Amino acid sequence: MARKLAAEQVRPVVDPASLGIRTTQDARPVEGIIAQPRATSALQFGLDIRQPGFNVFVAGVVGTGRLTAVRSFLEERSKAEARPDDWCYVHNFKDPYQPRALRLRPGQGRELAADMRLLIDRIRREIPRVFEGDEYAARRDAISQELNRRREQLITRFGERAQQAGFLLQATQFGFVLIPMMGGQPLSDQAFLALPEAVRESIRQRREILEAELKEILKEIRRLEREAHEQLHQLDRQAVLGAIGGLFEDLIEKYEDNPAVVAYLKDVQEDIIQNWSIFLAQPQIPTPSPMMPPGAQPGMPMGLGILPLRKYEVNVLVDNSETVGAPVVIEDNPTYQNLFGRIEREPQYGVLYTDQMMIHPGSLHRANGGYLVVPVEELLINPFAWPSLKRALQTRQIDIEDLTEKIGFIAVKTLHPEPIPLDVKVILIGTPLVYQLLYLLDEDFGELFKVKAEFDTLLNRDDSAHSLYTSFLCMLTNKENLKPLDATGVAKVIEYGSRLAEDQQRLSTRFGLIADVVREAHFQAEREGSQHITADHIRKALDFKVYRSNLIEERIREMITRNVLLVDTEGEKVGQVNGLSVVMLGDYDFGRPSRITASIALGREGVVDIEREARLGGPIHTKGVLILSGYLAAKYAQDKPLTLAARIVFEQSYSLVEGDSASAAELFALLSAISGLPIKQSIAVTGSVNQRGEIQAIGGVNEKIEGFFDVCRVKGLTGEQGVIIPEANIQHLVLREDVVEAVREGKFHIWAIRTVDEGMEILTGIPAGERGPDGKYPEGTVNYLVDRRLAEMARALQTFGREEREPPKRAEEPEKEPVQTGGPPEPPAGSGPPQG
Repeated sequence: MARKLAAEQVRPVVDPASLGIRTTQDARPVEGIIAQPRATSALQFGLDIRQPGFNVFVAGVVGTGRLTAVRSFLEERSKAEARPDDWCYVHNFKDPYQPRALRLRPGQGRELAADMRLLIDRIRREIPRVFEGDEYAARRDAISQELNRRREQLITRFGERAQQAGFLLQATQFGFVLIPMMGGQPLSDQAFLALPEAVRESIRQRREILEAELKEILKEIRRLEREAHEQLHQLDRQAVLGAIGGLFEDLIEKYEDNPAVVAYLKDVQEDIIQNWSIFLAQPQIPTPSPMMPPGAQPGMPMGLGILPLRKYEVNVLVDNSETVGAPVVIEDNPTYQNLFGRIEREPQYGVLYTDQMMIHPGSLHRANGGYLVVPVEELLINPFAWPSLKRALQTRQIDIEDLTEKIGFIAVKTLHPEPIPLDVKVILIGTPLVYQLLYLLDEDFGELFKVKAEFDTLLNRDDSAHSLYTSFLCMLTNKENLKPLDATGVAKVIEYGSRLAEDQQRLSTRFGLIADVVREAHFQAEREGSQHITADHIRKALDFKVYRSNLIEERIREMITRNVLLVDTEGEKVGQVNGLSVVMLGDYDFGRPSRITASIALGREGVVDIEREARLGGPIHTKGVLILSGYLAAKYAQDKPLTLAARIVFEQSYSLVEGDSASAAELFALLSAISGLPIKQSIAVTGSVNQRGEIQAIGGVNEKIEGFFDVCRVKGLTGEQGVIIPEANIQHLVLREDVVEAVREGKFHIWAIRTVDEGMEILTGIPAGERGPDGKYPEGTVNYLVDRRLAEMARALQTFGREEREPPKRAEEPEKEPVQTGGPPEPPAGSGPPQG
């Protein structure tokens, strides 16, 4: 039985007195995740379990407060957790292209960096002082003098031996030369050649013997020089070690519980001992300068001199000295470099230079030991970010790679820092659609993100939900320093929550949209000088929100008023009904009435959808039209064939039509065309229909009703206008207050129906009629007229078909005259001249 709805049934109203508050200041602000028990439980589980792969995907539509809720939840949870360790990169003295990663207790990274700066500064003062001291100079001179003495002694003895053998030992720039002598004088080449052969042979033999002895003496001198050099090296080593040994011993003792740091300090000590000369003659810079290059510290040298000393600096990659609990990092721009860090370069005299001090951390480094929150849509659109994040989670380590090398555009030798172990919970935030696509198309996704925390968009509407809304509004106004809402304002916001949910028994959890309305209402209250945000301010905010976006709606309404778009709101027409659709503009949806017409003729094509034929109908709309044939066949074609050629169309429709919510209206127009009964044009229809003639629920019921109401109001309300909706949609009615008032005053009506027959009775004013025991409908009813007309069409088509199958009768032909030759033919009998 069709029902005409009362004003109380089309909009749920909240009594401000039932809220138990005067303003939101009387309530307690909400804490944690709001009205999401399922998501909270899943999130808690995903964070508690420590096994690999149990990262979390937070799924929900935009505006449900996913990011805000997750951030507050993680920040509160992380306070009770331990701080993660610091991470530093230092120079690798064995392989400078692979900086070493050091792990230290929270705060020790900064201490180590400061200790190393202080150590290098003291070494730069101590080493020059040691090498400029008298003791060092005396010991070095003693070694040099001893070398010179022993070298001179060997050369002198050999010179005397050569002289006795008749040779002069002469030093040249190319070494020593043995010159033969005779009579105490050196022989020239001419004099030597003038000597007898026996004398020359004797001189050559003696020279060979002396040259062999000289070779051994020179070898001995080189050995002495090596010994002296080693003694000088040991002297330098002892001097440097004496100067810096105590400094390193203090640091090694300080960090003795960290073997990696101790090993690093020993490597630094050994490198300084081997390369102590770089600490000599370094200029002093007592104060920082704004022109200092990256990595330079007060007291560090400028220019080329800084590069050899920068290898002793410590790059504190992650400093958790001031972190409270586990870190929570929100990465809004998850590019590859923002996630994994980068390696910078700086020009140095025409070349690009880099070292461990130019390694910069990414979000994964800062979140290591805690939580990383990433919007998945942004992650997927950034090149290399998603594959690299998956690899990091699979290998459980952070590997900083140069992006140019990863792309392969430039083959430049660069740093390959030691990977850092990764221990982080990654929380991706996205929509349910993205989750489904990743789960189906990415085989790694299900293994890495095993926990889904889905945010619901609806909340059961009861007293506890009203209290929750009040607490949320209290939190919002306190946090953003907005004016408090009084009880009427809170009641109006709750009603708006039902409108967002499109459900009288639910409230929306899209608190982002609700917060925007409160902010706009605060602006209205502030402009009026009100102390509180009232229902009137909420109403003005909502009205202005619509006004900013409904330009197209007003233009369409204007075209209907001026009869550019034909929509009747009075009178009756056969085969014509007002259907309702929803136009979606992204930020604003509105209802639009459209004229639907149907025409019939003899034929066997059945119901033809013109929208489909013109390729303007979507598949769901096409399905709805095809159902009409099923309904007609099931109800009227049990005793006769369905012989019908019908055309249904949305008049003045120039864009895609989709959805089955107009199938009931299309059926009403078709039944009107068949029966010949006119339909009231003051009533619009929405609803889908099945083959049994049951009216099914549709979406956008509020926008559709309001769209037709606005057109009727502009054209003039007569008290006869209204909308027919499915009975199942009563629970979804949250109409505007002006529509509710028109219903209360009897100027506009809303009927709820369950069957096609109920709708036809309202639209035509004639009973639908039930089939009797004899299989016939009562005379004069809608179904009787439809059934009779279909029977007539079936008989007419049958008769027409029989006539087409029978061959046409031929007229009697006269007998052919015989052909005669040799004379005129005889006239046929009875064809003589008329008798007088």
